[in-house]
Amino acid sequence: MLVISIILEAAVAIIAILAARKGKPYIYGLAFTFGAYVLYDLARLLLWDVQGGVLSGLFLLATITALIAVWGLYREQRSD
Repeated sequence: MLVISIILEAAVAIIAILAARKGKPYIYGLAFTFGAYVLYDLARLLLWDVQGGVLSGLFLLATITALIAVWGLYREQRSD
Protein backbone atom coordinates (compact mmCIF):
# COMPACT_ATOMS: atom_id res chain seq x y z
CA MET A 1 0.00 0.00 0.00
CA LEU A 2 2.87 2.39 0.76
CA VAL A 3 4.34 1.96 -2.73
CA ILE A 4 0.94 2.74 -4.28
CA SER A 5 0.71 5.88 -2.15
CA ILE A 6 4.16 7.01 -3.28
CA ILE A 7 3.25 6.49 -6.93
CA LEU A 8 -0.04 8.39 -6.60
CA GLU A 9 1.54 11.24 -4.63
CA ALA A 10 4.32 11.56 -7.20
CA ALA A 11 1.73 11.62 -9.99
CA VAL A 12 -0.17 14.43 -8.27
CA ALA A 13 3.07 16.38 -7.79
CA ILE A 14 4.00 15.98 -11.46
CA ILE A 15 0.56 17.00 -12.70
CA ALA A 16 0.62 20.01 -10.36
CA ILE A 17 3.98 21.08 -11.81
CA LEU A 18 2.60 20.79 -15.33
CA ALA A 19 -0.45 22.88 -14.35
CA ALA A 20 1.75 25.48 -12.66
CA ARG A 21 3.88 25.82 -15.79
CA LYS A 22 0.73 26.74 -17.75
CA GLY A 23 0.33 30.05 -15.96
CA LYS A 24 -0.85 29.08 -12.49
CA PRO A 25 2.30 29.48 -10.38
CA TYR A 26 0.48 29.10 -7.06
CA ILE A 27 -0.13 25.44 -7.96
CA TYR A 28 3.57 24.85 -7.24
CA GLY A 29 2.40 24.84 -3.63
CA LEU A 30 0.43 21.66 -4.23
CA ALA A 31 3.40 20.17 -6.07
CA PHE A 32 5.60 20.90 -3.06
CA THR A 33 3.05 19.48 -0.65
CA PHE A 34 2.74 16.20 -2.50
CA GLY A 35 6.51 16.11 -3.00
CA ALA A 36 6.83 16.31 0.79
CA TYR A 37 4.42 13.40 1.10
CA VAL A 38 6.57 11.41 -1.32
CA LEU A 39 9.70 12.15 0.72
CA TYR A 40 7.97 11.18 3.95
CA ASP A 41 6.67 7.91 2.54
CA LEU A 42 10.03 7.11 0.94
CA ALA A 43 11.70 7.68 4.31
CA ARG A 44 9.28 5.19 5.86
CA LEU A 45 9.71 2.68 3.05
CA LEU A 46 13.50 2.85 3.01
CA LEU A 47 13.77 3.11 6.82
CA TRP A 48 15.67 6.40 6.72
CA ASP A 49 16.58 7.79 10.13
CA VAL A 50 14.84 11.14 9.93
CA GLN A 51 14.43 13.29 13.01
CA GLY A 52 10.88 14.17 14.09
CA GLY A 53 11.69 17.88 14.04
CA VAL A 54 12.74 17.70 10.40
CA LEU A 55 9.48 16.00 9.45
CA SER A 56 7.45 18.47 11.50
CA GLY A 57 9.14 21.38 9.74
CA LEU A 58 8.62 19.75 6.36
CA PHE A 59 4.93 19.22 7.02
CA LEU A 60 4.51 22.77 8.34
CA LEU A 61 6.08 24.12 5.15
CA ALA A 62 3.93 21.74 3.06
CA THR A 63 0.80 22.98 4.83
CA ILE A 64 1.73 26.61 4.22
CA THR A 65 2.39 26.00 0.52
CA ALA A 66 -0.89 24.07 0.18
CA LEU A 67 -2.70 27.00 1.81
CA ILE A 68 -1.12 29.40 -0.67
CA ALA A 69 -2.15 27.14 -3.56
CA VAL A 70 -5.74 26.83 -2.37
CA TRP A 71 -5.92 30.59 -1.75
CA GLY A 72 -4.75 31.15 -5.34
CA LEU A 73 -7.45 28.80 -6.65
CA TYR A 74 -10.06 30.58 -4.55
CA ARG A 75 -8.99 34.00 -5.83
CA GLU A 76 -9.03 32.72 -9.41
CA GLN A 77 -12.58 31.41 -9.02
CA ARG A 78 -13.78 34.67 -7.49
CA SER A 79 -12.42 36.70 -10.40
CA ASP A 80 -14.24 34.61 -13.03
